[in-house]
Amino acid sequence: MLREMLWGGDTLRERFGKKAKPGARIGESWEICGMPGKSSLVANGFLKGNSLEEIAEIYMDELLGEAVYAKFGTEFPLLVKFIDAADKLSIQVHPDDRLASERHHAWGKTEMWYVIDTKPGAVIYTGFRKKTTREEYLDYLGSKKLIDLINVTPVRTGDVFFIPAGLVHAIGGGVLLTEIQQTSDVTYRIYDWDRVDGSGRPREMHTSLALDAINFSFDSTNLIRTVHELNRTVLLAESQYFHTSLITFDRPIIKDYSLTDSFIIYICTQSMAVVECNGHSEEIKAGETILIPASADSVAIIPRGTATLLEVFVPQKTTSK
Repeated sequence: MLREMLWGGDTLRERFGKKAKPGARIGESWEICGMPGKSSLVANGFLKGNSLEEIAEIYMDELLGEAVYAKFGTEFPLLVKFIDAADKLSIQVHPDDRLASERHHAWGKTEMWYVIDTKPGAVIYTGFRKKTTREEYLDYLGSKKLIDLINVTPVRTGDVFFIPAGLVHAIGGGVLLTEIQQTSDVTYRIYDWDRVDGSGRPREMHTSLALDAINFSFDSTNLIRTVHELNRTVLLAESQYFHTSLITFDRPIIKDYSLTDSFIIYICTQSMAVVECNGHSEEIKAGETILIPASADSVAIIPRGTATLLEVFVPQKTTSK
């Protein structure tokens, strides 16, 4: 599912071949999503055309894994996106599970970003430059100097940012990335750079809602610098919600998932590969995502050239809403 955004651009269409009309400002491509009304559709195979929501209800733990199904039921617990920030996003924050449940009957939103490409001068905004009080924060916000309080990090291809619920953050302009997050669409906008939409209206801010969601003790950039190790699986970020690794490879790799007890998601960011499991094979190329059921004990991935995949699954220790 493609989403037009005030800050979106043409990269998802031009680089990854996403089917958007020319000139549309596409900010997000929702690659894997099980939300009602927004559920991803199966692209190939005998289940082609069925939604992720439907197949989760039919295959349950065979698709999700026993531990995942026990915690989440048929609600798919992760949302995977590609994001093209042609312009900077609003400064924002997401609530944690407790606050999101109380206010919205939803999950909170902890996420991570893997930077695929950047333009010169691109930056990421994450966390306060120092431990901050509510009063200091409100003073900076009221005087329109909030940016002076936030870490600004020059960003390059391959950088990883871990964004826990409660961390104030924004993606700067000129950044293409993939986002792995809890299944949630709850965002509190704090500051939007005084922008207006095509009708001349500013977007809605959520100042009061955000105040209780912000963790004022977060004073780190949460940047994770990574090193590609050819033909090895490199851990990028691990939380109770997702475990994400990087695989850069130029020869076939066999992955053993017999003890994982979770579905596996592969996100291709470079070149292409063939994925084989349970007697089936599918090609995945840059800008595409594939979902492997938990019933697959092993998966073979065969690169075409030197390929890069992100590998994502839910660790066995998950949390309840």
